[in-house]
Amino acid sequence: MFARVVFLLLLAANLGFGAWLALAPPVAVAQLPPTDAGVAPLVLLNERDDAVADAAEVTSPPMPIATIKDLRCTTLGPFPTQSDLRRAMTALTPLTERLQFRESRTLRSRGWWVYLPAFSSREAALAAARELSSKGVRDYYVVTAGDQENTISLGLFRDGENAVRRRDEIKALGLDVQLNERTEDTPEYWLDYAVLPAQRFDWRDRVPDRLELGARDLPCGDLR
Repeated sequence: MFARVVFLLLLAANLGFGAWLALAPPVAVAQLPPTDAGVAPLVLLNERDDAVADAAEVTSPPMPIATIKDLRCTTLGPFPTQSDLRRAMTALTPLTERLQFRESRTLRSRGWWVYLPAFSSREAALAAARELSSKGVRDYYVVTAGDQENTISLGLFRDGENAVRRRDEIKALGLDVQLNERTEDTPEYWLDYAVLPAQRFDWRDRVPDRLELGARDLPCGDLR
């Protein structure tokens, strides 16, 4: 019985509070000014009457963009690696009007090989090796597998003169010695850039660690 009375009292209190919220007059809220006193209001550009006239007014004509026929063009290279190329591009980009890179292929020397051509059999190659040993030649190797099987290698040389000296030494022993240059097809990279005719700068000042590079004039039509 007591719980029912408490429930009815709380219900009546809630109903009364809800009625008071619904019937109470609204509280007046003071309207703040859009700007502080003495501060001009913001006006969008397109709301100004003189916007078109101001936009059309230019103090001086814009500088014309140089066309490709007005430029002086140069190609620089070859760079052996892409990292060398990127460093040069970073250094020269602020000084140029246009800049691009290209890749080409070239045969690059890997040294020279002195050898006795392949013999008809393993036994014949070993017999020739014993002959070399008997004549005082110690630095040789009998190739036992691959494309050069049964060939006797007499040395790999980075310097051509040393390779020729080794060939002549073995040839003096009466043997059919051969000398071949070893090459590989490798990429190389070029940097093509264009500058204004009056602009003068030395690329060596910007890429000082690549003094083996070469620069020559390039037809500007080759730059895209």
